[in-house]
Amino acid sequence: MAYGHLIVLEGIDGAGKTTQAELLRAHLEAKGRRVVRTAEPTDFESGRVLRAALGGRIKRSECEMAVMFVADRIAHNIHPTEGLEAILATGADIICDRYYYSTLAYQGQSTDYAWCKAMNLSCPEIRRPDLCIYLDLTPEQSLERIRKGRESVEIYENVETLTRVREAFLSVLDDLSATDRIAKIDAYRSPEEISREICSLVDSL
Repeated sequence: MAYGHLIVLEGIDGAGKTTQAELLRAHLEAKGRRVVRTAEPTDFESGRVLRAALGGRIKRSECEMAVMFVADRIAHNIHPTEGLEAILATGADIICDRYYYSTLAYQGQSTDYAWCKAMNLSCPEIRRPDLCIYLDLTPEQSLERIRKGRESVEIYENVETLTRVREAFLSVLDDLSATDRIAKIDAYRSPEEISREICSLVDSL
């Protein structure tokens, strides 16, 4: 049985990853594909601990956070029944919300980028995606989307922070463009326009 494809969606807040993941799932299922949606941090024990640290319920240093993301990513790959490898081996496609690109964009900037990159890309138990789709928004566009979607804006959701994160993402994508298949897509369009472009890219795999 042929392996499925691992497709990763990345982007700053408000980019529409959840909407596009669902539209892509529907597109693939309409073509007769089996599809599994997943995300990082995971729902495994490693992901629950990581979310507790991200929420401030437990204190961890930036280097500890980087290692925790790698540990959760390894668990995500190798779990015997619910891991990426196990699912792909059945022929199903996987749509994953965030992967090592996010770790490099966040922890790679707050620790040591080369160290963080080596932990992720040199690990034999972390699979490279078949395609990474980066949904690109400017910080101003991101805030516009966030404000439309809910009543309050969190303290880190500001132009300065979002600018720094977007620049980090673009730097990571440029760095990995020689080894990973990456597509940067203008996310400031209608969901239908964006979805058509994404589906065309995925159909070409």
